[in-house]
Amino acid sequence: MERSVTNEWDKIIIGIDPGTNVMGYGLIGVKKKQPHMIAMGVLKLDKFESHYLRLSRIYQRVLSLVEQYLPDEMAIEAPFFGKNVQSMLKLGRAQGVAIAAALAREVPIVEYEPRKIKMAITGSGSASKEQVREMLRRLLNIPKENLLPELDATDALGAALCHFYESQRPTVEKGCKSWKEFIAKNPGKLISGS
Repeated sequence: MERSVTNEWDKIIIGIDPGTNVMGYGLIGVKKKQPHMIAMGVLKLDKFESHYLRLSRIYQRVLSLVEQYLPDEMAIEAPFFGKNVQSMLKLGRAQGVAIAAALAREVPIVEYEPRKIKMAITGSGSASKEQVREMLRRLLNIPKENLLPELDATDALGAALCHFYESQRPTVEKGCKSWKEFIAKNPGKLISGS
């Protein structure tokens, strides 16, 4: 897909849920400040015995997604800290090669902790993956039959939507001592009742 096909979007965000057994990805397009799902899927890696071959497949798939959809930004889920150090190292490597693939095409990257993504989507940082999936289905009007059995896909879509929400928040200028000063310095940043 060339950018001419994706020109209908004001912005495209790719979300990645890195994993060494299953990597999830999701893409949202933003049009008139409204998010819409473009695609989501998973890359199954458990058929490859070599950890290095899995990393190679992650890199290739993320790079192909970036080249196909030409996203403006990438949101990636940060690894959570568990007790198994080897698992953490493998997950960190998976995240690293996904980031490297995006950087190879100069796509800006933002990292979000799983709790932050859950909070942005459901309002609760301790929500289950199933609750995130259901809320995404409702928020993005995804037909039930289009959902995948692997929750990694909706986790990735959640990262992309979380980034969309975060990018819509007004930024606060450093050094402003009052609302009056902020408004004076940022006349175009205030949102009217629309």
